[in-house]
Amino acid sequence: MWDIIAVDISGRHRIKDGYYMVCAAAALKISASHIEKIKQVKIQPRWLQEAPRLVDIVQLIEDTVAQIEFKGTIVTEKGDMYNEPQWVPDSMFTLAFKYQESIGERRAIELAHHISLSTRNLLLTELNIEAGQ
Repeated sequence: MWDIIAVDISGRHRIKDGYYMVCAAAALKISASHIEKIKQVKIQPRWLQEAPRLVDIVQLIEDTVAQIEFKGTIVTEKGDMYNEPQWVPDSMFTLAFKYQESIGERRAIELAHHISLSTRNLLLTELNIEAGQ
């Protein structure tokens, strides 16, 4: 079993006058095909005026992961890093980083995705921000 921090970001498209993103990071123990244990989950919202760049995404992930008490390799989908080769974002993170490869990592990222999307939708409603504007 491996310790990872699965990360997903929802909201990288423009709404109103900017970009309202929510990052979810889940510290997990996984096997090759399953999530074995959820240790901790943290979320971090971020509002940007300009379109997010890779450095903005890395900073948002770093800020979210910094709230987690458990160590592990940060795992994301390649698309969250603008499909850059792994060495590009890897050189920007302070912790170990990799793209998802196993079924267990995929399931972990799916969990983080559901958390980030649900949280963002709730916050948009509570803040009275229309996603379609």
